[in-house]
Amino acid sequence: MAEQTATTSSNWNLPNALTALRIVMVPLFIWLLLAGGQHGETDMGLRWWAVAVFIIAMITDWLDGYLARSRNLITSFGKIADPIADKLLTGAAFVVLSLLGELWWWVTIVILVREWGITVMRLFIIKYGVMAASKGGKMKTVLQTVALVLMIMPLGQLGTWALWPGWIAMAAVVVITVVTGIDYVIKAVQLRRDYLATQGR
Repeated sequence: MAEQTATTSSNWNLPNALTALRIVMVPLFIWLLLAGGQHGETDMGLRWWAVAVFIIAMITDWLDGYLARSRNLITSFGKIADPIADKLLTGAAFVVLSLLGELWWWVTIVILVREWGITVMRLFIIKYGVMAASKGGKMKTVLQTVALVLMIMPLGQLGTWALWPGWIAMAAVVVITVVTGIDYVIKAVQLRRDYLATQGR
């Protein structure tokens, strides 16, 4: 499917409002997750609220994209703010889980370097053409969401065995994150090369 371009419609629309709401939800999510404590040992109720806020925020991610495409409300603001909102939310989850000692820091660093690195690269490469999200990239987003939800849930209260699904899902996230990151770099190099070839450079 061809990538849609930004329209001249106003930035004041529902998809952009949902994106802004997701950004506003990030500090609330961070507070709930930190206040809940490691595996919800301080306050399990707050930890479950953190799960709810994260899931609602991820739903707005799907919803704003759907509305923007279906109603032709894609704007330049949305194209920039949407991925930033996503990275802020998931990045906050990774960092706080590491701060709580529930996720190895090297996992968080590898994933965040890939996520922000590819986001910056796509902004720089846009002058050569639009690099659409790949199937692997979409699968990575789904896996990240599942893994983070499993790890945010205070399942540690049930015993170490209950943490294994989250750890296994996170291991898969690390693999697909690295693989798709390399794939995006290769595609970016090819996109630049093809553009320059058409310009006779």
